[in-house]
Amino acid sequence: MRMILAVAAVLYSASAFAQADKPPMVGDKPLVQVKPKGTKAGTTEAAAKPAAAPKGKPQSIAARLQACLELDDGTKDRLNCYDAVMPPAPKPKPAKAKGYADCRFFKEEDERLACFNGFAESIPKLPKT
Repeated sequence: MRMILAVAAVLYSASAFAQADKPPMVGDKPLVQVKPKGTKAGTTEAAAKPAAAPKGKPQSIAARLQACLELDDGTKDRLNCYDAVMPPAPKPKPAKAKGYADCRFFKEEDERLACFNGFAESIPKLPKT
C-alpha cells in the first residue's frame, strides 16, 4: 500500500512540475507558434479578411485609391477602402492636408472621406494593363 502511494505521489508531482507558467524557451527566446499559410474558405478568419490583390506586381497606392472610387460615394465602405490603403492616425488638430497621406490625420470620418475623395479624384487615371 505504501508503495502504491509513493508511486502515485511521484507521478503526481512529476505532472505538476511539467506544467510551467512560462512558455518553453530556446536559449533566451520563447518558442513561437507558426500559423499555416493557407486557410480554408469555411473558417472565420478567411471570411473576415478582404479579398487579396491578385498575385504578381503589387499595385501602387494611387491605383488602390482609384479602386476605392468604384464604391458608392459617401458610404462607410468607401471610407473603409481608403482606410485599408492608408490606416487612420487621428491627431487632435491636424493641419490642412497637402496630400492624400495627410488625410489619415483627420479624426472625423466625413472629413477624412472628403479629403480622400478630393485627392483620389485628382489623380490622373492610370492605364489598365
